[in-house]
Amino acid sequence: MTRLLRSLRRNLVVITGLLTLAYLVLPNLVVLVFSFNRPNGRFNYAWQRFSLDAWKDPCGAFDLCGSLSLSLRIAALATLGATVLGTTTAFALARHRFRARGAVNSLIFLPMAMPEVVTAASLLTLFLNMGAELGFLTVLVAHVTFCLSFVVTAVKARVMSMDPRLEEAARDLYAGPVQTFLRVTLPIAAPGIAAGALLAFALSFDDFVITNFNAGSTVTFPMYVWGSAQRGTPVQVNVIGTAMFVISVAVVGVGQLVAGRRKSHAQK
Repeated sequence: MTRLLRSLRRNLVVITGLLTLAYLVLPNLVVLVFSFNRPNGRFNYAWQRFSLDAWKDPCGAFDLCGSLSLSLRIAALATLGATVLGTTTAFALARHRFRARGAVNSLIFLPMAMPEVVTAASLLTLFLNMGAELGFLTVLVAHVTFCLSFVVTAVKARVMSMDPRLEEAARDLYAGPVQTFLRVTLPIAAPGIAAGALLAFALSFDDFVITNFNAGSTVTFPMYVWGSAQRGTPVQVNVIGTAMFVISVAVVGVGQLVAGRRKSHAQK
């Protein structure tokens, strides 16, 4: 008993981490299991029998793939816009001193600190006052707005941790400003930019509150899931959710493998 307690104390952090990971992954496993279910009625909440029908026809008789395609397009464009604007803003805040720098820093963090419903209502008020028609464009602008803060935070942290002597060495070797940026600064900042872009894509694809306020008649994938839950969620929703989870894990796994290989090559 004493040995068991000592072992638990030594591995308390590891055990806590594994339990936390299991808690986070458990809902995804439930979605995975029920993607192979064939319910008797409209509601896919109780296991009935194993079936591959939903995987053979992931779109089904619903407009599921249409809403999924729309969400992917909005997420891709929002990620592109937020990454470009966020990266340039992060470099400006990290490298330059100007009068409104403190105020800009505070304003950048406001969308992250405020509840989503406040941001959504504010954007809706802005669009209505401008006379804009709610739809694809308003959703895209809204997503770029709230994703921008997360990109700036990720890229700024990376830029501030960079060693300025590397850029000084490049200039000493007669590299111009453009060459220094493309061959030294940008590759070092790339992990932060990639992290911000991935975070922006996930937030945009997953968002419901801000989208629901500013979508008008546009139906994204999260809005489709919310609407279908009231009258019976099709099994195909679980199929799409499982596919997105597997793709996300694969992307993270490939990123870890690439980083591990680069580290091993650098050590050699």
